[in-house]
Order: sequence, then C-alpha cells, then structure tokens
Amino acid sequence: MPKLAVVEIGDLPAGLLDAITPGVGRILGLDPGPRSRLDPAFAYDERRRQYLAAALLGRLRELTADDTLVVGAAAVDLFIPILTFVFGEAEMPGRAAVFSLHRLHEEFYGLPPNYSLLAGRAAKEMLHELGHTFGLAHCPDYACAMSSSPSVEAVDLKGNTLCNGCRRRLKVRGARAPV
Repeated sequence: MPKLAVVEIGDLPAGLLDAITPGVGRILGLDPGPRSRLDPAFAYDERRRQYLAAALLGRLRELTADDTLVVGAAAVDLFIPILTFVFGEAEMPGRAAVFSLHRLHEEFYGLPPNYSLLAGRAAKEMLHELGHTFGLAHCPDYACAMSSSPSVEAVDLKGNTLCNGCRRRLKVRGARAPV
C-alpha cells in the first residue's frame, strides 16, 4: 500500500494532522508515512502578501519517493495568479498536493475559534487535493469531497467522503500507480 507523507508548512494547531490524516488515508488506501516541516518563505509574494501554491507544490514534489504521495498542510494563505485565493492545489494525476488552513479557521471570518469545524474542513480539503493526485476531477455532486470549493460555505456543504461515482472512478484506476 502506498505511503502518505505529510509536510507541515507553517505553524498548525497541535494535533490537527494526527486527527485528520488516518481517516483520509483510509478513504484513499494510503498508509501514514513520514512527517516533516517546510519553511514557506521561498513562495511568498510580497505584492499579494500570500504564498504561491505552485511554488509550494513544486518543492513538495521534490520530496516524494516513487511509492509515496506527499501533501502539504499550510498555515499560510495560498494563491494562484488568476484567483484571489485557493484552498489548495494538486498535481492531477501526480504525487503532490497542498492545502491551506488559513481561510478554514473561523477566526478568519471574525468568529470565535471552533477546532472541530476546522478539523472537519481540513480533512475535506486534504481528501479533495489528494483525490486530484489520483486523477479525480471536480465532482458535480455538491456533497462529495471532490466538489469545487470556491468559498468556505462550499467546504461546509460537502461531505467528508467521496460520492459513489468518485469511489468507482478510484476503483477503476486500481492500485495507486505513482507518476
């Protein structure tokens, strides 16, 4: 079974990755692998005051081995040039993905902290970005974790697993074949 390496990018809430990684791994058939940290300073865009998702994704790709997927969990705000922000980005298909918790925190919206809500949102976004590494596109089923997330409200609407159609597409692809 392929391994899942998780890379902490910035300062994440204590225990969050331990809480969400096993469930996401079970859904995708991935064993927990090594954990490491990455300083995101190289990806910072002074003008936007955000971090370029593609730069982080490229660095994460360099950290992968043939039988390992890598996902970066970022505390920083991510962007791609054509959008104001993104919750994440991934190779599709591929071996690397990154997602951001920055806009998943209730505090970002001026609300009190809610660790349980943050953990649920983070798990959905981790699953979503890793789903792309398996070649899964955005799903039209709004309750599927592979549905698009243009807002935190859309993240809240999705379920924490894959719909039957996306599960079938995963099975058709068979065992994880790293690219």
